[in-house]
Amino acid sequence: MELEVRHLRVVCAIADTGSLHKAARELGLAQPSLSTQLGRIERALGAPLFVRARTGCRPTPLGLAVLSRARPLVAEFAAIVTETRAAAARAAGGFQLRIGATASRAIPGWLRLLRARVPRIEPALQMSVSANALLDMVAAGRLDMAFVHEVEGSPLRVPPGLGVRVLVEREPQFVTLAADHPAAARHQVSLADLAGDRWMVDSTVDGEWDALCRVLRAAGLDSEILHGDYLTAYSLAAIGEVVTISQPTAHPRPDCAIRPLEGDPIGVRLLLAARTEAELDDAYPELARAYWTVARDAPAYRQWLARARVPAPPEPSDTRGTAHRIVTGRQDTTAVPRRP
Repeated sequence: MELEVRHLRVVCAIADTGSLHKAARELGLAQPSLSTQLGRIERALGAPLFVRARTGCRPTPLGLAVLSRARPLVAEFAAIVTETRAAAARAAGGFQLRIGATASRAIPGWLRLLRARVPRIEPALQMSVSANALLDMVAAGRLDMAFVHEVEGSPLRVPPGLGVRVLVEREPQFVTLAADHPAAARHQVSLADLAGDRWMVDSTVDGEWDALCRVLRAAGLDSEILHGDYLTAYSLAAIGEVVTISQPTAHPRPDCAIRPLEGDPIGVRLLLAARTEAELDDAYPELARAYWTVARDAPAYRQWLARARVPAPPEPSDTRGTAHRIVTGRQDTTAVPRRP
């Protein structure tokens, strides 16, 4: 077996995340496939690159030596790809924008609006469950900007030199449960209504597991929490096996109900990060427009916004330099100045 750049990327991803599971998610692979690839790489090199333990993967001395050579090569190859794509976009009358993002229903609309601009912007999208990893990629120049979620109580590690624009100061997180769950008949659900349910969340999402543990403890509940990706969580929620956290903009399914949690105990801050204010100014209006479009299209969120008396957001041309603040437990909503 001859080593290729993709193999070096695998080694770097495992070292960066410290976990085969997290590396697989970052690379868009199934964990068994990644484990098989790592085994082939190690056999080709003749020795293990990582020590595997219950707490994660730690590079061996050989692994550290390989990483010292692999990282510059992977970075250089990524730069070649980026520069080539940017040149092709310029030749076609536009330019490329490298965007990283955590999951959001606003992303398709944001990309569509960017492509509709003149001159044309050709976005290149990289998804990740880790907001911190995306911010590090922006700081390292591997991405131009990142749209990320910061879970309340788990501040993100924003690298020095990055500017941050707040899209929503506090977005309430809802719960997804089976359509025939007794609590689904209510407009909002209390944690006590779910005392007998198991939860499923993706523990690889920065801060999400900790946030749920905190709110359950505060409510005096000792509910079982299972780990799983959200596609699996929604499928299991549909048949009543679990309940799960969901973004308020989540699209409704006939077999599931999406409801606000009473008191909005879990919130996230939505951020756009880039290295310069000019980059933030350039992409923020389309992101704000895309987000509020999907917010209005989500029935549970639209009703929540109406009950909270949140006014309509500014028109796209007026969104530069402001962030929409949703204040729970109050009857007013204010625009806050962007970070200088």
